[in-house]
Amino acid sequence: MTLRYIVQRLTLAFIAKAGSSTRIKYWRRQGMKIGSNCLINNVNFSTEPYLIEIGNHVAIAAGTDFITHDGAIWCFRQEMKNADVFGKIRIGNNVFIGNNCTILPNTFVGDNCIIGAGSTVRGQFPDNSVIVGNPAKVVLSMSMQKMMYLQNPNFLEIRNLKPKEKTKAIKKHFNINGKGDQQ
Repeated sequence: MTLRYIVQRLTLAFIAKAGSSTRIKYWRRQGMKIGSNCLINNVNFSTEPYLIEIGNHVAIAAGTDFITHDGAIWCFRQEMKNADVFGKIRIGNNVFIGNNCTILPNTFVGDNCIIGAGSTVRGQFPDNSVIVGNPAKVVLSMSMQKMMYLQNPNFLEIRNLKPKEKTKAIKKHFNINGKGDQQ
């Protein structure tokens, strides 16, 4: 193990524990383009972070992997000894990426999109799409998703409440007493 490798691993361990703004500063120094007003949880940005571009107002949930190379070329190492395959990834503005997604090389996600948890995303996806699955595909428009949220019986307008007030409102809505038991 080289000293450089050890320092890199320690840096990534620190970044994993750091807040979103610290993570964003670190990844920008690695060459990533990251817009403003983003929230990035504990995410893996591959070995070529400079091939990734993230727009404004993007939230990326924990466990998501951005992969900018195709390691499967390994199977052809006998014939193509020095070959590697890479691809850019571009995420548009106002995008939410759920937990544990995999974003593959040559993926371009438009503006105003939601990517559902656990999705494996590859290819081009238009603006205003809800994208889910493995392989990921567009399942509905953002306007339909918004309508579904507004009609959801568990839609609560409590985002601005303090944590204790929020907990109290949620428990009341779901009819849960202070000990977690149903009333």
